[in-house]
Amino acid sequence: MQAIVDDYAKKNGVTITPTSFPYNEYLNQVTLKLRGNQLTGAIQLDVAWLGAMAAMGKLRDLGPVAGKGGYTDVALASGQVGGKQLGLPWTTGSIGLIANTELLEKAGVDGMPATVEEFEAALRKIAKLDGVVPYAAATKAAQLKDILPWMRTFGSPLLDGEEITVGDEPSVAAVEWYKKLFDAKLIAPDVDRFDARALFAQGKAAFYDDAIIARGVVESQAPDKTLTTKMAPLARPVLKAGDTPQALLWGHVIAVVEGEGADAAAEFASFATSDTATVASFFEKVKLPPTTTAGLADPKVAGDTFTTEWTEKITKTASANPFWRYAGYAQIETAIAEQVQAVLVGDASAKDALAKAAETAKGLQK
Repeated sequence: MQAIVDDYAKKNGVTITPTSFPYNEYLNQVTLKLRGNQLTGAIQLDVAWLGAMAAMGKLRDLGPVAGKGGYTDVALASGQVGGKQLGLPWTTGSIGLIANTELLEKAGVDGMPATVEEFEAALRKIAKLDGVVPYAAATKAAQLKDILPWMRTFGSPLLDGEEITVGDEPSVAAVEWYKKLFDAKLIAPDVDRFDARALFAQGKAAFYDDAIIARGVVESQAPDKTLTTKMAPLARPVLKAGDTPQALLWGHVIAVVEGEGADAAAEFASFATSDTATVASFFEKVKLPPTTTAGLADPKVAGDTFTTEWTEKITKTASANPFWRYAGYAQIETAIAEQVQAVLVGDASAKDALAKAAETAKGLQK
């Protein structure tokens, strides 16, 4: 990212002052600074955060800029809120499961598991390997929103109209299954996305959940430089054959704060997200797919098998988190995550915990 900033600054004779925050603190920090009128320029946003930012009424409508970028329709949609283009799409993808095929072979797992039953059976085989976490699933509250696709897998819609369905029989069954995996040590305690990446990069996890950025991260962290050749995207196992695999839509946009420097920031956002040479180079470095037709057609991107497989197996059936429509979506996710964590550590039953989570969540639907 710094290279993109430096390149643009050099080409245009401008000065750009970047600021960064740790991921799990980012949304809170940006929100506080935006409320206090202490933030100007371009800001990178997870697509999940755009609704909350839009509610503050301080982002520029980038529709006129977006029309010249050559973005795909799906990518453009990820940056739209309330009929306005409040973010230029930087990357559009999904969060799904990744497997270490070498560990699966060592454990005697024949092929990729396609159902929940097959997945659990694979985890039990992998558990016999020394020093390996079968599934480095999120167990810290910060990333326990990863339980939501599993709830959908078990049949819960999460949101039916405006009614939160967390706490229904399918969602309870999903959390009880997760707890079973936890008690059997098939998933590990105190794991977030970054812990899971580290375990996988060290060859100590057979499965974990991540965005398509995973390959670039693992490549930079892994002592075994051949590990990326053993990584395989996996469609989330379904409850029964014929069900649709569940995945969470994921991506990032660049938004612009209205006010001082907004014109310059919009030009930079356009460059960073739509200049073909820039997005193709960025893909080479971090393996995040571009959002423009020209970028996707670039040989550096189009010839990448992992990206093609990820799109077909995971992104193809990905859907947005239904809670993103609410400004308080992050608090809704936190309420659910904290109660699921309570179940994992044995402080509550799945039924009672999710009923409490749903009650809290209903008060955040605004």
